[in-house]
Amino acid sequence: MSPAALEWLARFRRYLNSERRLSPHTDRSYARDLAALQSFCDREGILEWAALDAQHVRRFAAHCHKGGLGPRSIQRRLSAVRSFFAFLMRESASAAGRENARVSGNPAAQVRAPKAGRRLPHTLDADQMARLLQIPTGGDSLSSRDRALMELFYSSGLRLAELVGLDVSHLDLKDGVVHVLGKGRKARIVPVGRMAVRALRTWLAERAALARPDENALFVGRNGVRLGARAVQARVALWARRQGLGVHVHPHLFRHSFASHLLESGGELRGVQELLGHAAISTTQIYTHLDFQHLARIYDAAHPRARRKA
Repeated sequence: MSPAALEWLARFRRYLNSERRLSPHTDRSYARDLAALQSFCDREGILEWAALDAQHVRRFAAHCHKGGLGPRSIQRRLSAVRSFFAFLMRESASAAGRENARVSGNPAAQVRAPKAGRRLPHTLDADQMARLLQIPTGGDSLSSRDRALMELFYSSGLRLAELVGLDVSHLDLKDGVVHVLGKGRKARIVPVGRMAVRALRTWLAERAALARPDENALFVGRNGVRLGARAVQARVALWARRQGLGVHVHPHLFRHSFASHLLESGGELRGVQELLGHAAISTTQIYTHLDFQHLARIYDAAHPRARRKA
């Protein structure tokens, strides 16, 4: 592609960081997806973005599929292309004379990826979760920290990025709430349960011995600075093995379990949506399928016409 066309990719990345304020993980995903589009354009001999049409985008999606990419990943790539061209169209309207930004439409608008099968998220049941959270904390600051962060994960349904981004000031244990900055820099206030409050109080009493004087992070590592996402993943997996769960446990499993257990206990879908920070109710609705599976098992075990004979 021409240098001018590549400059628009760089401008789009700056726009994502300065205006959309995406998470580092999402920013890296955009970078990978648009790099794949750039490589495709180079192979096709496309020099400017205005030359890319819907047929090209369909071939791009087919090329990704042929290369082994799954339907969900292709959907994500097409979403990145749509976002990029929406940005170009916006810039075209306000940048008369800048030929390289002039696009007449969004070539990815009507292109769809292969349909993906709906995958239900895995969860831990209440007994498994209770077993996982029975972490002995006697005199070990790291164990106290791990129990506190896992209790908070489960109590409040936080994303991994939200948890590692927490400062001590975001926590209000008196009122039992935590102030969270979610996707798209959207703030929300989430309740913190009784057991999580107790674990957090224990951790905060021991945190001062680990944290550097100028460190604001709620959870810190041995080096006294903010605990990273990879470290949290490793500690969660470690405790799952130590507690003998026999299943792979990752941070997002707490969020799935949080939502599923709320709905199983009669929680309203809209309320769960607000607690999770989902922009669309459709994202939350996947947990109703888990709830139905739970009810179906109860039905099969209890209804006289459903029970299997011994």
